Amino acid sequence: MEEDFEFGSPEEQKVSVDRYEEMLRNEDQYFFDSKAFESIIDYYISKNDPIKALQVVDFAAAQHPFETSFMLKKAQLLASTLQYEQALEALAKAEMLEPSEGDIYLIKGTILSSLQEHSLAEENFFKALELTDSPDEVYYQIAGLYQIQGAYQKAIDYLQKCLKLNQENQDALYEIAFCYDVLELQEESVAFYLKYIDSDPYSFTAWYNLGNAYHKLEQFDAAIDAYDYSILIKDTFSSAYFNKGNALVNLDRYSEAIEVYKQTFEYEPPTADTYCAIGECYEKLEQMDEARQYYKKAVKLDANQSDAWFGIGVTLDFEERYFESLHFYKKALEIDDENPDYWFAIADARYKLKQFDESLEAYSKVVELNSTDIEAWLDYSSLLYEQAKLQEAIEVISEAIKCNPDEALLYYRLVAYLFAAGQYNEALNFLELALDSNPDKHHILFEYLPQLQGNKIIIDIIKKFTEK
Repeated sequence: MEEDFEFGSPEEQKVSVDRYEEMLRNEDQYFFDSKAFESIIDYYISKNDPIKALQVVDFAAAQHPFETSFMLKKAQLLASTLQYEQALEALAKAEMLEPSEGDIYLIKGTILSSLQEHSLAEENFFKALELTDSPDEVYYQIAGLYQIQGAYQKAIDYLQKCLKLNQENQDALYEIAFCYDVLELQEESVAFYLKYIDSDPYSFTAWYNLGNAYHKLEQFDAAIDAYDYSILIKDTFSSAYFNKGNALVNLDRYSEAIEVYKQTFEYEPPTADTYCAIGECYEKLEQMDEARQYYKKAVKLDANQSDAWFGIGVTLDFEERYFESLHFYKKALEIDDENPDYWFAIADARYKLKQFDESLEAYSKVVELNSTDIEAWLDYSSLLYEQAKLQEAIEVISEAIKCNPDEALLYYRLVAYLFAAGQYNEALNFLELALDSNPDKHHILFEYLPQLQGNKIIIDIIKKFTEK
């Protein structure tokens, strides 16, 4: 007895798939109506098996040669396997059968976009727009094309058109945030999401993206409020919890951040990033055992989590276990050897272990990677000074000034080195430059070389700049 299934139900699909596979086993030819074929194709697509789906399409096209939908399916499947030329051929056949079908030009536009044929892609998208019953999807694809070309403002315009027709398009809500971010228009992003929320106050995605925009503007309290609304609407939205934790960290509210980060574990499996973030919070609270525990959890999940290896090193350094910390700094460096923070930590650990030559090499790498790190330049030159390499210290701090010409601290340090080297005239010239840049920091000179406090010439020059 034939069973009655609801049209399009999983049960009906299973019957169709079983019958199709039986046909293959028997090397026979069964007839399927077009709906059954579509169901079978969708089954193999859901199983991520485009090859089998394509085989079904060929059977379907043979039995239903005038069904445009199978040519469209074929084109999409061929495109998904990067067989673009064959996909375009399938679309050409579909166009001959039904030239007024908007999806032909929509799919053709996406393929041409992938082939970097931007003008032709645009032409086809606008043709699709004239014919389609779903213009919101075409607007979304046009926006994607403009994004590829770097025309982010035009992309925003079309994403807004898309959302005006279909507020449920979550992808469009995220993409518009991305475009505003690339253009560094966070104020405009905030304005857009506030207006959007007026029309759809229960959009957890809109509240979340509003929170991200506030976060980038460093308005962390406002960001937290937005994340809270997102969570109120969808209490399983782990990304909102995570970003709320980040905002709390930026407000130095580390204990609260830890609790919020841990809430993500209720809705998704723990990630190395979340464990690492919790570890950093405990580190800031100087609870190093707990910090180390979470950093270790992070590297257990992801051995390439360089920040977690580095964090373990920081906790050991705090406990003055410098030799052990060095091991973990090196582990971080093996993963990311272009990170100046890792090199700085290694330089510092080497110094504390009295491995001065190795420390100098590490400092050299820090300033090579980040020439604006004033503290690194000062420590690097100071170590050279301590090692009686006075001329090298002068050369290093002079290079630092070239890279950071507005930083008064560097000038004062150079003045100290020049005095120590007996280069008095040059020292006095740089002292005037330092005082002209920032007279209030002149005490730095005496902190480094206290004996200069009794030098009348220096005192007179300082008075000239500080008693104006």
